[in-house]
Amino acid sequence: MTTIRRIGGRIGAEVLDVDLSQPIGEELSRDLDSLLVEHKVLVFRGQELDDDAHVRFASTLGPLTTAHPTVPSVEGQSNVLQVAGGEGARANTWHTDVTFVIAPPKATVLRSLVIPPYGGDTLFANTATAYTDLPEHLRALADRLWAVHSNEYDYAEHPQFHSAEVDEYQKVFTSTRYSTAHPVVRVNPDSGVPNLFIGGFTNGLVGLSRTESRDLLRLLQAYVTRPENTLRHSWKVGDVVVWDNRSTQHYAVDDYGTLDRRLHRVTVSGDVPYSLDGTKSYIIEGDEAAHYTAPQS
Repeated sequence: MTTIRRIGGRIGAEVLDVDLSQPIGEELSRDLDSLLVEHKVLVFRGQELDDDAHVRFASTLGPLTTAHPTVPSVEGQSNVLQVAGGEGARANTWHTDVTFVIAPPKATVLRSLVIPPYGGDTLFANTATAYTDLPEHLRALADRLWAVHSNEYDYAEHPQFHSAEVDEYQKVFTSTRYSTAHPVVRVNPDSGVPNLFIGGFTNGLVGLSRTESRDLLRLLQAYVTRPENTLRHSWKVGDVVVWDNRSTQHYAVDDYGTLDRRLHRVTVSGDVPYSLDGTKSYIIEGDEAAHYTAPQS
């Protein structure tokens, strides 16, 4: 049986006895998948992986996506996205990965290559406990709401982040426009547990004005990021962190100035989200992003 150490009251566990540089058998793969659904974030310290081993491990969790719907992959590695510390690519906003497509990833596997001597932590939040924390009447409202997720997100237009590098990155990021309506309360298909499915790529609520959407989303998001629901991971070179992208949000803290920070990311293909009543997400703009991910269901 895999040995773990819980590292957060509501989210996160460190896996203590697994060497990811070696092939993972079916039994261990099932164990890790179950632990991921239970703890939302799994941390593997002191791993020595190259891109091939990284891809091999991630594939034990399911079929892989390509690196990203619009951003190029690492050369020679179609499944690997470089996450670097350049101004254009800093993900210092709470988000769930690639929610603007019809079938966002099931899981993300992030591996550290270069870590600054200080700063650069990643915060994670449990969106399932955020949902259960909602007062009954607010939960009933959230159950009926649908949100529009787009790769044209407000964060990119904020004056604080405006630069030539940001502009160029955004041209690539939005080279194909995607907009998808997802339920604000999504059911995790592996656990049957409802989650608040919002975050940084959400730019409105279906049927509501911008002002109404902004106020309601801010209120719901405040439950996601309550300290009780979060975990802060301080990176070391060789760390591999895996999170259930259906039940979490994350935030890369931008507090390391011009220091170098580089990681590689591989994502596992996910299913089309559905609401508590079983209604599935639908495309508003763009296509099914079949070049990126094939929905599992």
